[in-house]
Amino acid sequence: MSARFDAIGLVVSDMAASVAFYRRLGFALPEGAETQGHVEAALPGGLRLLLDTEEVVRSFHPDWEPPKGGGRTSLALRCDGPADVDTLFAGMVDAGSRSELAPWDAVWGQRYAVLLDPDGNGVDLFAPLPPAGE
Repeated sequence: MSARFDAIGLVVSDMAASVAFYRRLGFALPEGAETQGHVEAALPGGLRLLLDTEEVVRSFHPDWEPPKGGGRTSLALRCDGPADVDTLFAGMVDAGSRSELAPWDAVWGQRYAVLLDPDGNGVDLFAPLPPAGE
């Protein structure tokens, strides 16, 4: 028996807000997804992003509660270049998304920024910086 990584699942409190957020980031969610309890977006490499409302989760797990404390999920999106991090970040913030960390040149060699989705999950935007001197 073997298992393979297939999907990333997020529980969302407001499907319409989450669909709008992830569409602005370029995820291809189907028409009408805003009104569904479960939606999927195909990702590169055959993976999927799954969004489920709290109500759907409670339909099969009645005692489910959102996590409490400091833990949360984070997704990382690689941009084509450092300027694309800035452009995507600015567009998302202009559209009403929350910012956790504005774009900056990280010491590990990336242009890096963090947005928060409607449920407070982090979405990291990054791109490799050119080598020093270029």
